[in-house]
Amino acid sequence: MPMGGLELVIILVIILLFFGAKRVPQLAKSFGIGARELKKAASEDADEGETKEAASNKDADDGKTKTPTSEDHASEQDGDRVEREPRAQ
Repeated sequence: MPMGGLELVIILVIILLFFGAKRVPQLAKSFGIGARELKKAASEDADEGETKEAASNKDADDGKTKTPTSEDHASEQDGDRVEREPRAQ
């Protein structure tokens, strides 16, 4: 249910009576500063999340994934995993 002009005027009059004419501009300024800081922090978090995601995607795409060989499987069965470079074929 959208608010009309009359409802907004009534709310503003109540705020004016409750806080006083001198305090309302200070409250509005404080609210604006808080909203600006919130937007800034949210955008920084989003940028940081994108940076971490891009870094993890880059690590996964480096081609450093290794296919296990039969020698690796044999050493895993012994309990000692030995990392070896794949053979060139």
